[in-house]
Amino acid sequence: MTQAMHHHHIGYIEFTATDIPRVKEFYARVFGWAFEDWGPDYVSFNAQSAGINGGFSKGEAAGAGAPLIVLYSADLKATEAEVVAAGGSIVVPTFEFPGGRRFHFSDGAGSVLAVWSE
Repeated sequence: MTQAMHHHHIGYIEFTATDIPRVKEFYARVFGWAFEDWGPDYVSFNAQSAGINGGFSKGEAAGAGAPLIVLYSADLKATEAEVVAAGGSIVVPTFEFPGGRRFHFSDGAGSVLAVWSE
């Protein structure tokens, strides 16, 4: 594919994390993401393991108004248990919405994301 075919598509997503080693361990353990280090203050992940290319830069966590990234899970309860086992915390308990259920979690390194399922 040429880059022109990606016009107006999300091509990369970047998060801020207070602890790069922790964020790598968390997302590798819970979601199976693979990472590439770019020095002590930046790590990237790829679409093959995460569904989209992106990265984490070291810094203070984003404040209110930051976008909410929603991940998919075929087994919501199992994913929630993995989040907690990896040291994350549930910040919005599982709730139902038209089309599915989801919960929001903190990864302990500065980011809040959500996970949904049918």
